[in-house]
Amino acid sequence: MTQAELQSEILIVFTRFPQPGQTKTRLIPALGASGAAELQRQMAEYTFFQCGALASKRKLAIAVHYEGGDEGGWRRWIPSTMLCRPQGKGNLGERLEQSFAGSFREGRERVIIVGSDCPFLTPEILAEGFDLLLDNDLVIGPALDGGYYLIGLSKPDDLLWADIAWGTDKVLQQTIEIARKRGLTLALLPSLADIDRPEDLQKLHDSRISFHCFTCRK
Repeated sequence: MTQAELQSEILIVFTRFPQPGQTKTRLIPALGASGAAELQRQMAEYTFFQCGALASKRKLAIAVHYEGGDEGGWRRWIPSTMLCRPQGKGNLGERLEQSFAGSFREGRERVIIVGSDCPFLTPEILAEGFDLLLDNDLVIGPALDGGYYLIGLSKPDDLLWADIAWGTDKVLQQTIEIARKRGLTLALLPSLADIDRPEDLQKLHDSRISFHCFTCRK
């Protein structure tokens, strides 16, 4: 096994291959198919960079669980230190459950999954997420649109993902309600915006984030 495969903590990035017309489709009316795909590429690379910055200070594995493209294309794109595998089948909840379950079967003790559409994520927030999992079953990073940009577990729970209206503004609240009913201890991270819809682009503009500073480091 590689050193990454032996770590007790793993940080997983859920993302899609930046193929025009296949990713960030809700942004196409504002940016066009190529522009939406390019923004997806830049935000994913930003996320990879933030994850790598945390890994330079903390012993953990980083993995990309992907949709679209093929493993060869992903391997040529993502940093070579990151593990890489396709996401499972089903809706978002089913795919999250499969990634968590697989990680715990591998012997991980703390697992965090993030998306690649939150350009306000920092290594400090990621580190706080893992620290909170030392004393909690579940950690969530709320998104301003009613979903979440981060979710982490310190033990598997295959019933956390049922009866959630995925893709709506009810995801966060429904997840919290299910967690409380199941008796899971829960901690929340700061609320952040993600970039999914044309109206979200103003938040990105106001932030003055320059993505060219975060290109992928091989």
